[in-house]
This record gives sequence, structure tokens and C-alpha cells, in this order.
Amino acid sequence: MLPQETIRQKRDGEELSAAAIGEFIAGMTAGTITEGQAAAFAMAVYFKGMSRAETVALTLAMRDSGDVLDWSDAGRPIVDKHSTGGVGDNVSLMLAPILAACGAAVPMISGRGLGHTGGTLDKLESIPGYQIRPDGRRLRDTVRNVGCAIIGPTGDLAPADRILYGIRDVTATVDSMPLICASILSKKLAAGLETLVLDVKFGSGAFMTSIAEAEELARILAGVANDAGVRTSALITDMNEPLADAAGNALEIANCIAFLKGEKKGTRLEAIVFALAGQMLMQSGIASGPTEAETMARTVLENGQAAETFARMVSALGGPADLLERSSAYLPEAAVILPVPASADGFLSACNAREVGLAVIELGGGRRKPSDAIDHSVGFSRLMPLETSVRVGDPIAFVHARTASDAEKACAALNASYRISADPPEDRPVVTGLV
Repeated sequence: MLPQETIRQKRDGEELSAAAIGEFIAGMTAGTITEGQAAAFAMAVYFKGMSRAETVALTLAMRDSGDVLDWSDAGRPIVDKHSTGGVGDNVSLMLAPILAACGAAVPMISGRGLGHTGGTLDKLESIPGYQIRPDGRRLRDTVRNVGCAIIGPTGDLAPADRILYGIRDVTATVDSMPLICASILSKKLAAGLETLVLDVKFGSGAFMTSIAEAEELARILAGVANDAGVRTSALITDMNEPLADAAGNALEIANCIAFLKGEKKGTRLEAIVFALAGQMLMQSGIASGPTEAETMARTVLENGQAAETFARMVSALGGPADLLERSSAYLPEAAVILPVPASADGFLSACNAREVGLAVIELGGGRRKPSDAIDHSVGFSRLMPLETSVRVGDPIAFVHARTASDAEKACAALNASYRISADPPEDRPVVTGLV
């Protein structure tokens, strides 16, 4: 079919066949379809939408635009998770080694920071020598020998997504649900997954601010992924405050190491890690039910197997072999570290987590434009959770900055992002639903 006919049909609200979608994506990848035609297609989809069948066809066509990894000889269930993004969300760093220690294979394709949210790849680049884009042989060897590898997408995995996303970014067509689904899922499916769990967040630090929006996105993503042949479910989780007690790249790596050493018990972070681990272990058939799944995950954390797996992954991908023992010798440290004093007596009752993420970017821990370099040392540590009782001057966090001036601005921004009230807030569950 001529590309202009495909564009016309979608412009007029007609349903496209899987063959027409496949031809269009193949032509876009090969360069026989122009950027103008691809932009027109994206705009037509933006205004007219796509049926579930069309979205599945688009996802599969984008998956098949490059290599699709084959793990048939791995001897383990192939699992992964995807988060829709948040502040202090370093779950992947702990979750992958926990799952690997329980017997799963986790080829985790991760991304960089987007907007106010942090990126797993940016965090991993805090580790000297860590290769976020290893060659194919090293990736396979790491997954086979260690059980997990957290890396970035290569040019050979779903290249159509890279092309189409670049066009969407400059044509105001990013916010299209079918295009969002195909973008997220094509890369995950190209990694050769058997099962996938989604962490769909809502709240002040998430892209979806309400539970209803998060549930809608979760239903669409899970439905399309299941129809595309990957067993998928989604947890709905709260992002109305930073998830970890750290926000910033090297600081979140340090937080991960502390978690793997058993130092973050009873936190919201622990609750989400175990909820995701349990769902993934059951969905992959490694565990038969929630009690067994949680017991397995807790056991490998408490006996040190998860920490050992993380250390082996870091070493296999080029990082230092003794990172867990000597993290302070490797992770960059900011020149200025200051407490952020509470501005009033009372309870930390609310937080604008998005503003916390933006404050990290202002410190230099994120990008204003793609070419910006990141300062991996800056951010916030020891962030107090909501419901904490404080008095004037008590530290609610510590800021890590390049200069005293930067630190002062960040202190003011962090204080402005929290509300202190006379009464404690209502307790909120961190996991609110399963799709």
C-alpha cells in the first residue's frame, strides 16, 4: 500500500490492517518513507487514535524493525518490569538482582531521565566503568552467568521507535496513548521477554496525576502486551513523595547498596520492591503463590544472595568488583553537603514530588536538553518520609551540591515542596491496585 494511502485512511478514522501498519513501519525504518510522511502518520494517530488491534500491530511492527533477542537457551524464565517514572525510583537496581537470585533471567532494558523523573541509566553511569551498552556477547554472558543485566537500548533493538519518537518529540504528538504504548512495549518485547510487570505510578511526582489516569494507562499497556504475546500485569503505585530517601544519581546507587545490605526495612521502597518481586515470581511460575513469592524474595535479600548478584552484575559489565564493600571510594561526592532545616513544628503532611525532581535538575543532576552533562554527585539524601514529626531546624533532608549558592537554592526549593501541618496526614498505601 502507498504510504499516503495509509496516512489518508488513518486521517479519515479508518482502521488500518496489520499489513498496512507493518509496511509503513518497515518503510520508515528503511528510509523509504519520508520524515514528513511519518509526521503526518503520527498526527493522524494522535487525532484519530487506534483500536487495540491496531496498537498491537504497531507494537509488533516496531519490535520487529530490528533485532529480537532470543533467550531460549537461558534455562530460566525471562522477566522484566517497566516503571512509568518517578522521583527517587531506583527500584530496578534492587529488583533485578533479587529476581535473578530467585532463579529468573532479567535482561532489563532501561532509559535515561525524562522531565523531572530520574533515569536508571544515569544512575548506573555514576559507577566507574559500568557499560550501559555492552556488546551482544557480553550482554548474553552476563545474563547467563549472573542472571541479570541492566543496560540501555542499543541501535539494533526497535530502531523504529527511536525514529518515530524523534519525530513525535518535535511535532507535539508525544501524548498519544497508542504511540506511548507502542514505544514502551516494542523495546520490552524486543528484549525477548516471556513475562512483564508494569509499575504505573500516580501522584504529584508521576506523569499520571490521578489514580483513574494511572488505571487507564495500566489497562491499555497490559492489554496490548498480553495480546502481543507477553504475560503482563500492572501494579498501581503512589508517587506523592519521593520513593527512596534519596534523589540523585550516585545517591540512589548508595541507597540501593544500603537496601541490599538490609538497611531499608519497613520503608515504602521495600514495600514496592517486594510487591513487584512477588508479582513477577508468581507470573513467571517460579513461585506458586504470594506467600512463597515473598518468602523467596526476602530470603535472598536477607542471606546476601541479592547483594552478591548485584555486585557480580556490576563487575561483569565493567564496574569495580568491590563496589559494595568500598562504594565511597568509587561513587562521586558533592563538594557541599548541608542539612535542609524544617521551617516549622509539626508533621510532614504533603509533598510536591515533581518539585523535588526539578530541584535535582537545577542542582545539575538532570538535563534541560539532551546534550547536557550530568553531575552524578548532586541531589538529596536522608529525605524524611511523610508523617514524620519535626521541629523547627530539624533536618528533613541533606542537600548535595556543587556550590554553597546552589545548596541554598536547593534548600529553599525542597522546603517549598513540603507542607508541615499540626496533624499527621492519613496513612496511604503505596500499592493501590493490580491490573
